[in-house]
Amino acid sequence: MDGWQVIERASALAERGEAVALATVVWRQGPSSGQVGARAIITASGQVHGWIGGACAEPSVIRQAQQVIADGTARLLLLGSTDRFGDAIPDGMTVVPISCQSEGALEVYIEPVRPAPHLVVIGRSPMASALAEMARGLGWRAGLVEWTEFSVDDANERSMVVVATQGHGDEEAIERAIAAGPAYLGLVASRKRGAAVLGYLSDRGVSAERLGRVRVPAGLDLGKTSHVEIAVSILAELVRLRASGELDPVDDAEAGARRPEAGAGAGRPDGAVDPVCGMPVVAGPAGRPLTYEGETYYFCSAGCRSQFESDPASYAKKETRC
Repeated sequence: MDGWQVIERASALAERGEAVALATVVWRQGPSSGQVGARAIITASGQVHGWIGGACAEPSVIRQAQQVIADGTARLLLLGSTDRFGDAIPDGMTVVPISCQSEGALEVYIEPVRPAPHLVVIGRSPMASALAEMARGLGWRAGLVEWTEFSVDDANERSMVVVATQGHGDEEAIERAIAAGPAYLGLVASRKRGAAVLGYLSDRGVSAERLGRVRVPAGLDLGKTSHVEIAVSILAELVRLRASGELDPVDDAEAGARRPEAGAGAGRPDGAVDPVCGMPVVAGPAGRPLTYEGETYYFCSAGCRSQFESDPASYAKKETRC
């Protein structure tokens, strides 16, 4: 993929609700396979689409990109030996020393590409339609479904779900939504009606902890309002909660513990350090694994692996995980 195709892929993944990081080479010092303007997107699991550099740069960029996805903060990397730059390294730049045999260097800007907020409105009332339409106006992905058509697959731990069934399947809709484990679950109902719905579900064995996550009534309390104003109050509550970080998914067994942590990602190969040159490498088949005295070591190149084999005892005690 070239630069523009990478951006299109990042946009498509974000539309599907997947958070990724966009890495762009902004400076290079040859010899280096990364070129200025080269781009790649990195997923939370460590998959790379595009090209920003070879075996020296890629493992470090992947690791840093996963941290950018996790904390949502962009960063500028300097990849290479810092000896040649002296005091010229700007404040705020993340320096990742690598001992690449080519002696090249790169500056890579990594920025998070956040997915559009996902809202599922269950119901067919005028308020439900107004809420979905307003959310789309904010650029959110908003779906409007009947309670009979809603399933746990329609939402996940990052979704916001508003049940506005107005007495038509309230209990069933809330029970299915609870099972989906969304970041927000609200019921459009009076407090009395909400208590009845939650009481019914409690009798069915739904835990108090799960029921406690249901907001009844949904939205900010604006007093007596029209259906459009109720939609505004719910949207305002969602915006406020998102801005405060209260809707960020947490590591929770019921949510599947799917949030990527800094330096980690589901399905991502572990990171390792080449014991010869100290460069970050992928701890997998591409890392040229070699086992010595029960420990597996990984290498950035065939040259480093050969050097290790010639005198393994002198390198084996070095830290090999990162």
